[in-house]
Amino acid sequence: MLSVNLLLLLVAVTMPRAFARHGQQGEDSRTSSSSGRQLGDPARIFQEGQAALAKGDLKDAAQAFRTVLEIDPNSAAAYGNLGVVYMREKRWDSALTTLRQAEHLAPGMAGIRLNIGLAYYRQNMFSKAIPAFLSVVKDDPNSSQARFLLGLCYFFTKQYSDAVDTLEPLEQTQSSDSNFWYVLSISAWKSQQPELEQRAMARLVEVGGNSPEFHLLMGKAHLNREEYDDAIKELQIAEQASPKLPFVHFHLGEAYMKKQEFAKAATEFLEDAKIEPDIAFNYDQLGVIAFEQQRVKEAKDFFRHALRLDPQLASSQYQLARVYQQEGDSTRALAEVDSLLRIVPDNSSAHYLRGQILQRLGRTEEAKAEMRQANQISNTARAKRQQELEGVEDPQLMEQTAP
Repeated sequence: MLSVNLLLLLVAVTMPRAFARHGQQGEDSRTSSSSGRQLGDPARIFQEGQAALAKGDLKDAAQAFRTVLEIDPNSAAAYGNLGVVYMREKRWDSALTTLRQAEHLAPGMAGIRLNIGLAYYRQNMFSKAIPAFLSVVKDDPNSSQARFLLGLCYFFTKQYSDAVDTLEPLEQTQSSDSNFWYVLSISAWKSQQPELEQRAMARLVEVGGNSPEFHLLMGKAHLNREEYDDAIKELQIAEQASPKLPFVHFHLGEAYMKKQEFAKAATEFLEDAKIEPDIAFNYDQLGVIAFEQQRVKEAKDFFRHALRLDPQLASSQYQLARVYQQEGDSTRALAEVDSLLRIVPDNSSAHYLRGQILQRLGRTEEAKAEMRQANQISNTARAKRQQELEGVEDPQLMEQTAP
């Protein structure tokens, strides 16, 4: 789940030098069967596509880049910019297919790999975004955008030590960015680096001042530390100063959920949904509340709505499988959990739920195998966590980070 609202700009791929050779070939009188556009100078058509893309005219931009590809199927730049069009249209599968083709044709073009990472990032598929961003940072350690995005991906996948190592070199260039200092401070705390945590938190306070955004970040920091009353106080200050601030009502809902004050939580999630109707997380949490209160049909509607907004939202898929299981529809429950495991194959809860469903379907041996796999995943995670804790000397820190 995204914890800060970050503005990310898509990187348009620039025309490579090799493309310039087409500018000397003259007009081609062939006509495109798909568009009726005359296939002429690909450099000029490419520039028309760039201009349309800059104006936000995605339909004309896409047609221009497709026309270039009809003339030159090996144009990495046209594939790359067509991928950008698909990204802006949120057609993620098409974007990734097109960008992979561009990468195949021009593996050394960092902008293509950066956009591949962004296509995964914008879908909250942070683990899949990491290799793309990492490759850009390896090629260009001074790429602050790729480094920041890589650090965020490590942060969102709870690889806090890697997040610190990636983000620390940006302290000078990001010195005035509250979001940066928030992520760095939490990563330092989670990876038991108290000196860095204190320095980052002090800088966050200095940069943030008394702005609503600062109180939002402080409220989220308290949430991470399970200090729910303090989180609510900070978030309410942010909400009073800026009632339509993105995520403030969502995080208030989270805090009330942790305190099991479900009516207040639902009010906050509904308020955030008014401000950000395209955010799936609000409906996911409203579904959890409804399901816990045995309002099964309402819960199902919320989870389905969340999945329409974000088909990759694993928590809604898991909860929807539970709803079908409770309704006795084991076939649909199994289909839902199978879809979930394609997204999160190493999730012990999903494997355990699948085992329960298989047991109900009478597939006993398969059910036992799923239960064993669930236990194995849990034991591996527990052993890894214990190993991390054994390296911590401060008992207070051990208490703070205990699961």
